[in-house]
Amino acid sequence: MKQLYIKQKVLSLSGKFTVKDQQEKDVYYVEGSFMQIPKTFSIMNTTRDEVALITKKTFSMLPKFFVEVNGREVLTIKKEFSFFKARYTIDAAGIEVNGNWLDMDFQVLQHGKVVGTVSKEWFTWGDSYKVQVLNEEMETMVIALVVAIDCVKADQAAASSGATP
Repeated sequence: MKQLYIKQKVLSLSGKFTVKDQQEKDVYYVEGSFMQIPKTFSIMNTTRDEVALITKKTFSMLPKFFVEVNGREVLTIKKEFSFFKARYTIDAAGIEVNGNWLDMDFQVLQHGKVVGTVSKEWFTWGDSYKVQVLNEEMETMVIALVVAIDCVKADQAAASSGATP
């Protein structure tokens, strides 16, 4: 089992942050596009090779995010039409998310088996998440999923405040 930590830099306009291991070494670098359409987040390994890409679909009636890992689209997060509470779905072959993923407290399952868990760290400056990866082959996908869900949350917060992301 591997523990990773995602801590976003508060007030970072471009959306740059790192994923660290238990020894506080950088394991992944995340960089968001700044004032670019479509909005993207690139996840890079320690040698700065892109291992995952999150893209917000533009010109869509409801928000939709595509997640690619190693050049293959692995999942889509989309907002469903709802009158009262924002509802999102995650479409992915063999991947399920159980728990309250908008509050960042959930398990990631592949074909019914837990491959990772995510929990929000409280009392920190900015959003911080603890990610436990039980299947190291799924590490990049789990990290990409956490970043994508955080993008969805930021998009939802910007939409409710009247700002454009």
